[in-house]
Amino acid sequence: MSATLAGARTGAVKERPLLYKYVSYWTFPRSHWGDVDKENATSNQEILAPALADGTLVGYGDDENQVHFAEGFTHANWWQANSRAGVMKVLEAFHKSGGSSSPLLASATRHWDQVFVSRLYNWKAGSWKGAYGYKSTYKLKPDAPEADDALRILSSFYVPLFEKLLAHGTIVEYEIEREIFHNTDSRAQLHFSFVTPSAEGLNQLNAAIRAAISENSLIGPAFGSMMVNFTPQNDWVRVNATYTRREND
Repeated sequence: MSATLAGARTGAVKERPLLYKYVSYWTFPRSHWGDVDKENATSNQEILAPALADGTLVGYGDDENQVHFAEGFTHANWWQANSRAGVMKVLEAFHKSGGSSSPLLASATRHWDQVFVSRLYNWKAGSWKGAYGYKSTYKLKPDAPEADDALRILSSFYVPLFEKLLAHGTIVEYEIEREIFHNTDSRAQLHFSFVTPSAEGLNQLNAAIRAAISENSLIGPAFGSMMVNFTPQNDWVRVNATYTRREND
């Protein structure tokens, strides 16, 4: 495995400051989906928008799942910051506002949270309404490198590709991240997350990734040597997202 992984490296990628992302997943009855849209556009904005403006957050948004399956989510809310304190400050604000115990949230049939961390990400500052999100989840094999090391190995191939797609406008955001909290008897999962401004962007994104992999004979074996599932679990969502401008932009 080590020779394959070493060969897949094409050069070091500069890592960005730590980015923490808090995601709340919800499963709501269909009769309440309109209420979810209304809450995302009103009361949630009263907490998230000021937190972005004062620098607590660097981004936030909400997702509506487009492909539903048993035991899956229908909606998600998320926010991201460059510190753990930032994401927890916003969570505390939701608790203090009473939003976390609202009748709408009480109607959810399932709920869970996840926290992710990344140094491999980028976005275009601004807001996107009704954009499309594409998320792929992979699980590391027992003998694979630690999650952070695996991300660094893969970053030299994927980050330059994603930066080109970002510059072209095919995507407006990407993150390559790992989950922070997971079962002690399992390996951390890795997530590739993208936001495209249109449905056509999904086709262009996947075509670009397939073309790049076909031109690199080492990345496929390297990826497969580390992951339990070479074919990922995917989520397709409609996204409302807002990102701030970073200081180095």
